[in-house]
Amino acid sequence: MMPESFNASVFLVDRQVEAGRGDHVAVTGPTGAITYAELAVRVAELAAGLRELGVRPEERVLLVMSDRPETVITILAVMRMGAVAVPISTMYNAAELATLFRDSRARVAVATPEFAPAVREAVQSAPEVSTLILMEDAGAPARLWSDVLAAGRAGGPAYDSWRDSQALWLYTSGTTGAPKAAMHRHGAIRDVCETYGRQVLGIRPEDRCFSVARLFFAYGIGNSLFFPLSAGATAILDPARPTPAGVITRVMEERPTLFFAGPTFFAALLASDAPADAFQSVRLAVSAGEALPAEIYRRFTERFGVDIIDGLGSTEALHIFVSNRPGQVRPGSSGTVVPGYETRLLDDFGAPAADGEPGHLYVKGDSIATGYWCRTATTRQVFQGEWLRTGDTYIRDEDGFYRCLGRSNDLIKAGGIWVSPMEVEARLLEHSSVGECAVVAHIDGDGLEKPVACVVPAAGRAVDAAELVAFCREGLAAFKRPREVLVVDELPKTATGKIQRVVVRQLAADLLGKSHAQPGSAPEDRSS
Repeated sequence: MMPESFNASVFLVDRQVEAGRGDHVAVTGPTGAITYAELAVRVAELAAGLRELGVRPEERVLLVMSDRPETVITILAVMRMGAVAVPISTMYNAAELATLFRDSRARVAVATPEFAPAVREAVQSAPEVSTLILMEDAGAPARLWSDVLAAGRAGGPAYDSWRDSQALWLYTSGTTGAPKAAMHRHGAIRDVCETYGRQVLGIRPEDRCFSVARLFFAYGIGNSLFFPLSAGATAILDPARPTPAGVITRVMEERPTLFFAGPTFFAALLASDAPADAFQSVRLAVSAGEALPAEIYRRFTERFGVDIIDGLGSTEALHIFVSNRPGQVRPGSSGTVVPGYETRLLDDFGAPAADGEPGHLYVKGDSIATGYWCRTATTRQVFQGEWLRTGDTYIRDEDGFYRCLGRSNDLIKAGGIWVSPMEVEARLLEHSSVGECAVVAHIDGDGLEKPVACVVPAAGRAVDAAELVAFCREGLAAFKRPREVLVVDELPKTATGKIQRVVVRQLAADLLGKSHAQPGSAPEDRSS
């Protein structure tokens, strides 16, 4: 029996035209708007143009593109003609891009104008990239995106891909090492739309989706492409680098009904001078990427009157698989399992963890990637049969809510007892002087792990290290308190906005290595 025929591009675009929604706006924003009917035509044309260019089914096409209609068209066109779309972080420099270009073994790369210089430089170190497609001012030896589109004016049918055919590679954000390409199938795209998009978000045609997370990120491509298009809704795209002021402007002008961001950006919005009615059009906000502290949830909902549902997803799972629900939010938790997925918690010996006890989180579902490109050993460690080991440590309450303790390799063993960095961070964020923070392990002179907090002061506030340590002692068990508080201007983050805890640990080690009398450093408290 032949595998099931299924093309994600047809599912997302052609289906809406056939349902009579061709005149509905599919994508809008400062770089232009396009209806579903126009999108269907351009996707078919670009797919045909890529075929004319020699792109073959199942080979990779790299995209270094800002969030704009042309990016959506390109991703969908690549999938329509049976090739594999590989959107790459637009925050990488030329050397980092070159590394991923070589890793993917791709022959074709596409870039928007802002990133053309870096991509041109990267291609010089990636000899397998033989064709470069640019949006404007192509120059030799590049081609113009519009010329490739024109070459496919005749259009043509979609490639007869299968549900299990590869459609999309997404490089991990690199929080635990070098980025790895998670390989996703055409069918997985429909799966996340039917599970999280329909059954959690309840997305509908009248929705307008605006995501701070970009299209190159698993979270962002779901928010700004898969979910809105699967429901015949509208995606709002902005190519500008997200800033609180810019995002507030876009929200007030475009009036989205669904707003997606991460905890760091929600904190930045709270630190801005955004008016209280800025989010009045938003029916629901969504947070993912890292666990949302209960304090940030409380401040945001009180100030802007919009509920936030926090959830847990991963690049390997394509989107969110544990989530709070609209009207059923437990602040400080990641929620309950999304329909279509199964989870389990295992202790260090592989036995099931009881409710209320920490365990390593595993997830099973149809959207899980098939593995990492050319990373056999790592694939075998992470993808274990039907189960994906997430690398997170969680506790499940008796009623099924999951609470994150942090990445499994980020937990701190202080005085022989495990400490969750996220629990300490949540307490620190309750203090008015703290804008952002990260708690990491530092090995002291005796070779023992101690919790250390790196703190970014809130706007206009000064941090008193001893006061923060005392504040933590008041709200937490004494052994969980940070032994040092280090004041920093900013926390290092990945291209997708996650805190780079490996870098934070090195930063803390460097600061403590220079002197324990650094400003903002609290003395070691050895009392119990």
